[in-house]
Amino acid sequence: MKRFIAFVTKEFHHILRDPRTLLILIGMPVAQILLFGYAITNEIREAPVKILDHAKDEASREITEKMVSSEFFSLAGFLNSEEEMESAFHDGITKMVVVFPPDLNTSLESGQSESIQLITDATDPNTANTLVNYVQGILSDYNKSNNIESLPIQVNIITRMHFNPSLEGVYYFVPGIIAILLMLVSAMMTSISITREKELGTMEVLLASPMLPGQIIIAKVVPYLVLSFLDALIILAMGKFVFGVPVNGSLLLLLSVSLLFIILALSLGILISTVAQTQQTALLLSLMALMLPTIMLSGFIFPIESMPMPLQVISNIVPARWFIVIAKDIMLKGSGWELIWKEVVILLGFALFFIAMSIKKFKVRLE
Repeated sequence: MKRFIAFVTKEFHHILRDPRTLLILIGMPVAQILLFGYAITNEIREAPVKILDHAKDEASREITEKMVSSEFFSLAGFLNSEEEMESAFHDGITKMVVVFPPDLNTSLESGQSESIQLITDATDPNTANTLVNYVQGILSDYNKSNNIESLPIQVNIITRMHFNPSLEGVYYFVPGIIAILLMLVSAMMTSISITREKELGTMEVLLASPMLPGQIIIAKVVPYLVLSFLDALIILAMGKFVFGVPVNGSLLLLLSVSLLFIILALSLGILISTVAQTQQTALLLSLMALMLPTIMLSGFIFPIESMPMPLQVISNIVPARWFIVIAKDIMLKGSGWELIWKEVVILLGFALFFIAMSIKKFKVRLE
């Protein structure tokens, strides 16, 4: 045990005296959570729109004011004719043109239905659809406030958004960021650890020591386990106090599962380091083999249900997929152990497999 503690202490000294390693371990999570929280979002704010108002009456002015006073749109100007719309979109700034028909107010007062034309720049289809939905919501609110009914009998739709009623994009990103950062940082740093020993020629000292291969691997992992868990705490704290992301479930359960996922990621990094001969090779393997699958196939950005069936099958072997499901369930839904135990068992299976493979692949003789 004394030898083991001395080995762990040595690893801590290696990490703490290297500012670049600390910058990656601590600085990267902070930068990523700020980047995803503020810059990368599905929400649209202050989209420039132009108005072509053939009515110029009270109704068109009131609807325009409702749009501009919302946080979604900003008024980029008025158009005088349909011919000006083409050039308005070519400027690269205008995202939507709203066309009001003549005599809008008169038609609404007489009980007739009128159509307001929405013309959007669909070079970005998602943005175009989102803006149309925003305007439809504003028009629906206008109809209710003015008691306008286009039909004698209407079917009213009442929508409730569970778990994220304000549709905040950061609620969606934070659980995914935890999974991606813990996987990439943990696996990347541990994959370099043993290959660095090989390159520096200090592996002979480790192999000549009385410690078993399993003890060497565990001693290598412990410092990164502590720092990675610190990363998880930083991300959760920033999500809670900077962006207001709730943790509706058990914080202890979330931290316990995070610790399991960290062990999984560290063991995967150690497995990479046992087969790579140089730090550069280990780094490339970590980035290429982990980054793209973790981002693309974990459900972090793209819904797994919308993927082709072969990719849905492949996504089952991406550990981050299961952790993101657990994190969302605990943080947003307040789920307990009885609802997430299957995903936890899958992560535990991954962790045991990678640990066993790391010990088996660890070579006690240098080539």
